[in-house]
Amino acid sequence: MSAVLAPPETCVTTIRTLAMDAVQKANSGHPGGPMGLAAVGWSLFTGPLRHSPSNPHWPDRDRFVLSNGHSSMLLYALLFLTGYDLTLDDLKSFRQLHSRTPGHPEYGLTPGVETTTGPLGQGFGNAVGFALAERMMAARYNRPGHDVVDHRTWFTCSDGDLMEGISHEAASLAGFLGLERLTGIYDNNSVSLDGPTSLTYGDDVGERFAAYGWRVLHAEGNDLVELGQAYADAQVPDGRPTLIIAHTHIGYGAPGMQDTSRAHGSPLGEDEVRATKRVYGWPEDAHFLVPPDVARWADEMRERGRALEDEWQARMAAYAHAYPAEAAEFERVLARELPDGWDAEVPAFSPDDDKVATRVASFKVMNALAARMPEFIQGAADLSESTRTELTGLGDVNRSDYGARNIRFGVREHGMGAITNGVTLHGGLRLTCSTFMQFYDYMKNTVRLAALMGCPSIFVYTHDSVAMGEDGPTHQPIEHLAALRAVPKLVVIRPADANETAAAWRLAIERRDGPTVLVLTRQGLPVLGGPADVARGGYVLDDGDDCVLIGTGSEVSLAREARELLAATGISARVVSLPSFELFAAQPARYRDAVLPPDMTARVAVEAAASFGWARWVGDRGAIVAIDRFGESAPGPEVLRDLGITAEHVAETARSIL
Repeated sequence: MSAVLAPPETCVTTIRTLAMDAVQKANSGHPGGPMGLAAVGWSLFTGPLRHSPSNPHWPDRDRFVLSNGHSSMLLYALLFLTGYDLTLDDLKSFRQLHSRTPGHPEYGLTPGVETTTGPLGQGFGNAVGFALAERMMAARYNRPGHDVVDHRTWFTCSDGDLMEGISHEAASLAGFLGLERLTGIYDNNSVSLDGPTSLTYGDDVGERFAAYGWRVLHAEGNDLVELGQAYADAQVPDGRPTLIIAHTHIGYGAPGMQDTSRAHGSPLGEDEVRATKRVYGWPEDAHFLVPPDVARWADEMRERGRALEDEWQARMAAYAHAYPAEAAEFERVLARELPDGWDAEVPAFSPDDDKVATRVASFKVMNALAARMPEFIQGAADLSESTRTELTGLGDVNRSDYGARNIRFGVREHGMGAITNGVTLHGGLRLTCSTFMQFYDYMKNTVRLAALMGCPSIFVYTHDSVAMGEDGPTHQPIEHLAALRAVPKLVVIRPADANETAAAWRLAIERRDGPTVLVLTRQGLPVLGGPADVARGGYVLDDGDDCVLIGTGSEVSLAREARELLAATGISARVVSLPSFELFAAQPARYRDAVLPPDMTARVAVEAAASFGWARWVGDRGAIVAIDRFGESAPGPEVLRDLGITAEHVAETARSIL
């Protein structure tokens, strides 16, 4: 069969011309990167990359991440030519409305795309997450003679990826953890969008990665033999991840644009496309040409992929025979199914209990979940003692023990978020990561991309308001709740007490279609009692007839205190806990109206954060007791009083409306 296949050089040229033609037709895009990386991609996809184009979700496939997502036409051309469910018409629809070939790769839209990469550096972090998940799954399920988890992670990255701070964070952790099944390919073409990289960038990348604990290799990016040797060397185990520095030429072959920034982020132009095809020895006026002997590679690669899958299925059958319990659990976690009784040990809390910070309640719930869910793991940005997220007695992940349940991310919030998304996308594990809420700022891209992908990552943010006190305004979140609530497909839950916290965790674990953010207090809160109807996003905690007091988190208790003050003056106030705007907004109108009756227009919302977003719930007659300024450094109760977050202020505001 191989005798009728096009030689690799012809396939590489096909990738380059498809990229040029697609960008030219769209009149938008980045042709230069795909042209320079075509040989890198083809030699990888038809060489060491173990994948099955007929089944992009085969669990033991190698993962490939295009971190330099602007070079998306490279990936689309590779997927099409190696037999994935893409057509030539899909390539012709590049960057068009509702096409399967958008400007940057999008997870869940294009078969074979493992993660959404747009903001540079994100894919780098995701790839570290994939590689970490593979090692952790192997430690849990492989047995002597039965390696059912046995794959690698490959990624490409650009100068821009390596300039972004997230790449430093992710690379440092990958080296520290010895992720030897991770290989990055650096597109070293010395050009960025504004011009030569020498304008802004003088790093010795090889020395930098060697210092992180990576093995560094070099290859000429248009030499298939050198690339093949580098890929082979990268697979020799030596306890380190590998970076292959591929010396490439952006806009390869374009006579007027090669090695210049003009080939980076815009079409080459019809004349330059024809001239480049002439250099390649390609028909100048042929558009989207795929020679028949190139097209036959799709069948070849599908056949190879099915053989790899069949071999793995045989290994799985032998594994299931020898280790039936482990095999059943392995299949369960890959299917993202929960074990029977997964929440049976989650505690219930009583109003008779002492005050409980929601971060402390969360700690108890997390450890109860871990006891029943072997796939449940946690990580923190050097703050697990403060965020109270450590899984007690379950060890720390390190290069000698990938089977542990706690990941020490260090002070690397941005990298932590992207790695968490990668672990979650890989499948088989449920990872939650945590830091102080103020440091969400360092993670905004990663949370947003999780939402865009529908990736069910769980982000825990503690120390959720000015009540954290003495650390002062640099550490006191103000605008963060509003910013989080503005992210589409993200569910934000700010529980009011320990029982709402337990309910919030149940929801987060059960979610399959997007990420969840849990926002938790440092200070102790009374246990409210009553039904913690977090699943509906909001519910009536105490009924009343004259006005409505609405709160989230720690301010629900404060609203209750205000209710008592109002009652002493003959005013009957309803208290509504609204832990999740998103979940409440998704309820039927009749339920929302039952909680916030349209005729009860005297409403006061109270939250120790920015007021932005609350107008939707309080209406035209309502008022908002909030903080639209930065905080102060002082004990938490003093800061709250100084900023007007008191029961007296809430009661006074309600009286003024009435």
